[in-house]
Amino acid sequence: QVQLVESGGGLVQPGGSLKLSCGASGFTFSMYTMSWYRQAPGKEREMVAAVARFGLSTNYADSVKGRFTISRDNTKNTVYLQMNSLQPEDTAIYYCNAQSVVTTSHTYWGQGTQVTVSS
Repeated sequence: QVQLVESGGGLVQPGGSLKLSCGASGFTFSMYTMSWYRQAPGKEREMVAAVARFGLSTNYADSVKGRFTISRDNTKNTVYLQMNSLQPEDTAIYYCNAQSVVTTSHTYWGQGTQVTVSS
C-alpha cells in the first residue's frame, strides 16, 4: 500500500521558516522523482520544487528560488522542503508527489499539510 505522509506545516510569521517532511512507503523510493506542490485558495496546484532520484538535480519555481530548498534521504524514504523567508503569498496546502522515472502512470500524492504565513 502506497503512502505519502506530510508533516511540519503550521502557522508562521512573515520572514519565518518551516521545514516540511514527507515520509514514503509502499514503493521503491529511489526510483521516483520527488516533488512538492502547493495549492492556495482559489488557485491551481503548482509545482514548488522537485528533486531527482539521488538528489543530484533539483528544480524550483521562480517564486521560491533562493528561499526554499528541497532534499531527500533515500535511506529514510523521506523528502524535505526547507522554507525560509516565508511570505503571506506562500500560504497554501503543500502536497508531496512521487513520480516514477520508469512508468509515467505511477504517480502518488500525499494528503497535504497546511502552511499559513501571517502576522
